[in-house]
Amino acid sequence: MDNFYALCDYLSLSTLKNHWQIVLLSAVICTIIYEISRLISPVLFPKTFQFFKGYNGPNWHVHVVSTVHCLIVVTGSFFIMADDTLKSDRVFGYVPWAADIYSVSCGYFLWDTFTALYFYKDQGITMVVHGIASFSVFIFSFYPFVNYYGAIFLMYELSTIFLNFNWFMDKLGWTGSKIQLVNGIVLLTTFFCARIIFGFYMSFQFLMDIYAVRDRVPLRLWIVYGVADVVTMGLNVYWFGLMVKMLRKRFSGAFTKHA
Repeated sequence: MDNFYALCDYLSLSTLKNHWQIVLLSAVICTIIYEISRLISPVLFPKTFQFFKGYNGPNWHVHVVSTVHCLIVVTGSFFIMADDTLKSDRVFGYVPWAADIYSVSCGYFLWDTFTALYFYKDQGITMVVHGIASFSVFIFSFYPFVNYYGAIFLMYELSTIFLNFNWFMDKLGWTGSKIQLVNGIVLLTTFFCARIIFGFYMSFQFLMDIYAVRDRVPLRLWIVYGVADVVTMGLNVYWFGLMVKMLRKRFSGAFTKHA
């Protein structure tokens, strides 16, 4: 452990010493949820899984893990944004219970990055980039750094919940149904509001707050968070365009069933 603590000091991740157990536990729990879904989902949805081939099965289980993570961190984010300590110091503020929530996400994105690498041919490069960028953002929050804004960006996951629901509906044979239409409208609304409008606004506030204390911010944090912010915003715009095309296809009158 002395070597690990020395590494934390070298990387200036002082609060990681208090939360690394939760990071690893979160990654392990993600694996456990994946395995539970692998065992239970085919029993619960036999008609769906009998047509699955190749990556369809693993992709289902990845979506299950993603949904559980989203529900946990989105709930926690509301409490973090209301914390007076973090609101009073949005750049360097720190409270242990909020860092625990970030530890959960850090562990999830660690798991997600390795999963994206393992299924690289199926998921594509964007998911690998997203996993690495997200993990980098949350691992460096243990500086501690921008623990207030971490909750803002975790709120992006609110739209992921409905995106996952839309995906599940496709696989369950509900493509083009009224419930998928309602979910699609909610998805586009939450994605546009949370990731585009709110996201771009808070990104600007985030950069302004960091700039105000720029003399206290190491260059590596400028690089990590600056690159991650640009990449994330770019992906959000790209994914929003894909979702608009997807829903137009679903509800243009020619519905396609997906196994």
